[in-house]
Amino acid sequence: MKLKTRWAAGALALVAFIVLVVANSATAKVARSEGSIKVCALLPDTTSSTRYTLFDAPYLKKAFKAAHVPAQVVNALGSPTRQKSQAQGCLAKGAKVILLDQLTPASGIAITNLARSHHAKVIDYDRLVVGSKASYYVSFDNVRVGKLQARGLIAGLKAKGTYGSHPVIAELNGGITDNNAHLFKKGYDSILHPLYGSGTFKLAQSGDQWTDWSATKGRTIFDQMLAVNGNHIDGVLAANDGLAGAVVASLQAHGLGKIPLTGQDATPTGVQYILAGWQTGTVYKSVRREANAAAAAAIAILIHHKVPGVNAKVSGTKSVLLTPLWITKAKSGPHSYKILFKDKFLKKSQVCTGQYAQYC
Repeated sequence: MKLKTRWAAGALALVAFIVLVVANSATAKVARSEGSIKVCALLPDTTSSTRYTLFDAPYLKKAFKAAHVPAQVVNALGSPTRQKSQAQGCLAKGAKVILLDQLTPASGIAITNLARSHHAKVIDYDRLVVGSKASYYVSFDNVRVGKLQARGLIAGLKAKGTYGSHPVIAELNGGITDNNAHLFKKGYDSILHPLYGSGTFKLAQSGDQWTDWSATKGRTIFDQMLAVNGNHIDGVLAANDGLAGAVVASLQAHGLGKIPLTGQDATPTGVQYILAGWQTGTVYKSVRREANAAAAAAIAILIHHKVPGVNAKVSGTKSVLLTPLWITKAKSGPHSYKILFKDKFLKKSQVCTGQYAQYC
């Protein structure tokens, strides 16, 4: 496990080194002109995850600033129409590379085609636009994310002693139009479906539900799940921390106790729930590594260098896939929440405050 930790640190250092090397070349080769940009990052919203505001935007801006590459980072606030308009604005300013984190497959393809018609390259960022003509895809191994969640849920059931009692499992999926959500589901289905088939686990009577990544919708759906299952649900596969938080709120409102519960994104609230025992774990995806890898790819395209880190092909698109990590309340080791502080992904002051300070 120590080797994995050292490998992760080495990989992060390598990505940072690549950004610096490419940045030096970019400074010489990419000319800045008043009112023009070379790269544009199109982020999707602020509701499916807090990461886009807290992490992606500042990391991307910092990477391009360090490389002296004129860039713009914008957020569509959940509107595919606004995202396309933002793409048009970026292209009008001279953008040659578009980092696209799409909202819907249709809008993603439309923006990609628009960019190509302006002779710009597209990098699918975090979410793949299946069937588009993007040049590269930079993300995490999202099937692996789902597998980590399923294994984390199983570990939670075993720790609680309910694994062998045919536990009833509820599933709250992400957004049905989000390809990543389908990849997460593919990952956890690959582990959970055989357990449903063998009768080891029971899928809640309401089945699995799609939430559009809305915590509000997730809360409504889980309230209904509890009603349909007579308040008897033994574990929840929640696709991210926002949905996990909706489950916690519902359990508390119904006077129910803690049950194994998964998450994703390592949000401050999610980690607090983990420390307090309401959530079993979360999948940590280092957005800094992802943003740096995407920035390095964009800069390499600008200066006609080989894109670093390509290690796969997804739906025919050359891809840079990073490795996610399962985080728990462990005080030490490769899954400890303290890794988030060490990586400066979160500050201790964001997590270990108020009633949660006692757990740190």
